[in-house]
Amino acid sequence: MVLVLSRSFLALHFHKSMANFSTNPKARLKGVVFDMDGTLTVPVIDFTAMYKSVLGEEEYNSMRAKNPSGIDILHHIETWTPQKQQKAYEIIADFEKQGLDRLQIMPGAAELCGFLDSRKIRRGLITRNVKSAVDMFHLRFGLEFSPALSREFRPYKPDPAPLLHIISTWGVQPDEVMMIGDSLKDDVACGKRAGAFTCLLDEKGRYDSPDYFNADLKPDFKVSSLVEVYSLLEANFELMQ
Repeated sequence: MVLVLSRSFLALHFHKSMANFSTNPKARLKGVVFDMDGTLTVPVIDFTAMYKSVLGEEEYNSMRAKNPSGIDILHHIETWTPQKQQKAYEIIADFEKQGLDRLQIMPGAAELCGFLDSRKIRRGLITRNVKSAVDMFHLRFGLEFSPALSREFRPYKPDPAPLLHIISTWGVQPDEVMMIGDSLKDDVACGKRAGAFTCLLDEKGRYDSPDYFNADLKPDFKVSSLVEVYSLLEANFELMQ
């Protein structure tokens, strides 16, 4: 009697499992949108030094204390007078130019792009850097992302507008796209607001700190290198071929 019940239980459990599997298939992935600085390229800009140059030491420390997840310098500057804005943008442009001189591709980026191409998965790019930096990236490393939206596209991250623009251009649904970036406040926020999957690249475990345990900004996935994205995609998504 016990044996019969056990078999019945196992059979019922098996059918329930199969039913759950059939009703919860893997999500289909049709496109991946990348951040550029710190994601596709090795971080070379000293953002702390740049922010201090723009804001001044005292204002920087005050803003940093109020915003542990990071300072949104671009949106903050928009509240300033035109003359003060111009000076701030010149400082930022100078730091970005220095970064271009040391531009390096992130380990695993080219290989990941090749993998996505082999599965016919579209590749897009959204950065808060300027168009000239995007053009330099494309030219130097021979990788083309389309659409590739730079700071000139307004509003910029974390507003979902640039990601929604790419999704619309591709003619796909938000839940068929993943946003990959190294910023919780910019990339993950942008992706989640657009309704896309999100993947946080956290090379040094920066976001393991309790300061970042914000449920509203929790990414769907987290990796420490782009190399880990291969297995993540294959395990969790139906990939187009």
